[in-house]
Amino acid sequence: MEIVKIKSITAYHRFRGLPQPEHPLISLVDYAQVQFPEDNRPVNIVMDFYSIALKRDIGAKLHYGQQIYDFDEGLMSFIAPGQVLRIERDPSSLNNGSGFLLQIHPDFLWGSTLAQDIKKYSFFDYSIHEALFLSRREEKIILSIFGSIKQEYNDNIDDFSQGLIVSQIELLLKYCERFYNRQFITRKISSHQMLTKVEHFLNAYFSADEQPEGGLLSVKIVADAMNVSSDYLSGMLKQLTGKNVQEHIHQKLIEKAKAKLSATNLSVSEIAYALGFEHPQSFSKFFKMKTNVSPLNFRKSFN
Repeated sequence: MEIVKIKSITAYHRFRGLPQPEHPLISLVDYAQVQFPEDNRPVNIVMDFYSIALKRDIGAKLHYGQQIYDFDEGLMSFIAPGQVLRIERDPSSLNNGSGFLLQIHPDFLWGSTLAQDIKKYSFFDYSIHEALFLSRREEKIILSIFGSIKQEYNDNIDDFSQGLIVSQIELLLKYCERFYNRQFITRKISSHQMLTKVEHFLNAYFSADEQPEGGLLSVKIVADAMNVSSDYLSGMLKQLTGKNVQEHIHQKLIEKAKAKLSATNLSVSEIAYALGFEHPQSFSKFFKMKTNVSPLNFRKSFN
């Protein structure tokens, strides 16, 4: 499918039939004003700026990563620069829906702490697999913040208004982080099912006599097996168990290493290679860091 690369917010406005943005590095528009091709032809879009959207009843499906999200309830999406987005319109729907579309070029944040901190909000990654659903109360809070941004955006943006807008964006992201945590909690059933799948995958992986070539098991391999992103999976497991994916992998590595050290005659080097370590020294260092004892001393405790 065709991929359209949009390098500026002004170019996006032209692409969607919107008026010229008030500022070249930031845009806030009513989603009802966004125009789509008459033939409803879906197009993959890659943008060089952040996009935060709250959309309701737009009669479309959002393809973002490997899953589809229907905008039949208040729902937010978070798109980082360089990610692929596709919106498929329902041909029978003439309604553009309602909501806000906030677009932020990274240069707009230059000189603020948010320029770096925005990268810490993991939902820009794991939202590829789970967008944010809002309660009515939560939606009112988000709409209020959008309203504050709109007020500053519609004025002549100066040095003061830019700082105020950045502060409002930061407030928006903090609330969204809180609401994502609530979403994890309220979806514990599906989350626990995912946890079970991760446990089964790790048990099967480490039950093999030797690990596949390619080094140690990575977070990406586990996430790919679950059909979710790495950050989404880590965030979910952290919420449920207090440990991220990497910590779960390390726990299984130590369990497997202890089993081999206590119940086999394999050398430390053989165990290291069997677990996927490139160098025995790396395995010994890892084992001692996690257990406060060397592999050899751990083995001696069973003799």
